[in-house]
Amino acid sequence: MSDEYGAPARFKDLALDAVDHQAMADWWCAALGYQRKPLADGAERPDHWPVPLVDPAGAGPLIWINPVSEPKKTKNRMHLDVWGTPDRLMALGATVLRAADEEIDWHVLADPEGNEFCVFTPAAPVT
Repeated sequence: MSDEYGAPARFKDLALDAVDHQAMADWWCAALGYQRKPLADGAERPDHWPVPLVDPAGAGPLIWINPVSEPKKTKNRMHLDVWGTPDRLMALGATVLRAADEEIDWHVLADPEGNEFCVFTPAAPVT
């Protein structure tokens, strides 16, 4: 693989691990307005397979929700940054880990399985 910049790698997809990957796929679809990506042949994806999520507007990356057997135990080394409304995400089940304050102008939230993400409130409301 090569590209015009000579980099040895390019961004492909984003992957999140989850014990209940089906429920977390639903949660992230509701939170981001994403949809489950169907199989090319239209067949049903087996429940134990990872779940790919797509942005119907085509603007965001493909996100895979991967099944794992162990729950999250430590702080994420990598996380999502999203534009959004913390109150609406909390109504979906997110937990506030740190609210915006005099040191940071974003909220740090966690999804229902504890995966951390930062929420930046846009100047215009997110609808």
